[in-house]
Amino acid sequence: MSELAISQERHILKPNTMTFDERKQQLIQQDEQERQAIEQARKSPFKSFIQLNKEFYKQEDWLMGKSPLAYRIFRFLIEHMDDFNAVMCSYKVMQEQFDVSAESVRRAIKILKDNKFLDIYKSGSSNVYSLNKNIVWNSWGTNHKYAKFGANIILAESEQPKKKTKSEKVKQVKIKEN
Repeated sequence: MSELAISQERHILKPNTMTFDERKQQLIQQDEQERQAIEQARKSPFKSFIQLNKEFYKQEDWLMGKSPLAYRIFRFLIEHMDDFNAVMCSYKVMQEQFDVSAESVRRAIKILKDNKFLDIYKSGSSNVYSLNKNIVWNSWGTNHKYAKFGANIILAESEQPKKKTKSEKVKQVKIKEN
């Protein structure tokens, strides 16, 4: 690659020169082209599709045989993950979804974690599940650098406090202006 010289004036006899203004315009055009390429990638007609690594099929087959519940939980998490492969939900949600005990969910999640199908992060007392981006991906092609941030949160109605039937009275206060 040849060297590019940038100066106040263009040197006619030196082909690899340009002015500061020309270089500035060139950089602005490059930035715009990159922005348009990223925007185009995000407007994919396959927005509701997930990307699945073909090399994962043998692991997926192994998981189905080892623990059908772990496989079903993995697919449930895939269905509900956000664009960064994360979802937050409690064991209670999975217990109700699959009509199994907390211990069954715990064992299934352990299989998924031990075999690197997902990572688990804590947010207070809740788990944030981050699915392995080398197995499954739910965003535009190269958006991997933020794979472990953000989350869709799934709540179970049974975990929520019961709603009060009586409405609380609200006191209105008027402020006098002088």
